[in-house]
Amino acid sequence: MNTKCLDYTLLALVIIGALNWGLIGLFRFNLVTFLFGDMSWLSRIVYGIVGIGGLYLCSVFGRIRSMSEA
Repeated sequence: MNTKCLDYTLLALVIIGALNWGLIGLFRFNLVTFLFGDMSWLSRIVYGIVGIGGLYLCSVFGRIRSMSEA
């Protein structure tokens, strides 16, 4: 898989996760729980993928910095 494709896919997932946190904070509405159930195995997978995606996207900062120095 191309790194750029992975970056965009995970960025989309992390944005969806951020929107979900916004819904929780503003309206006490959890979209993941609404769609997949309260801590079902599927919702736990979704939370796990979003969390791993966020950790992976931390590496984007290093790549951006290295591109600007080149």
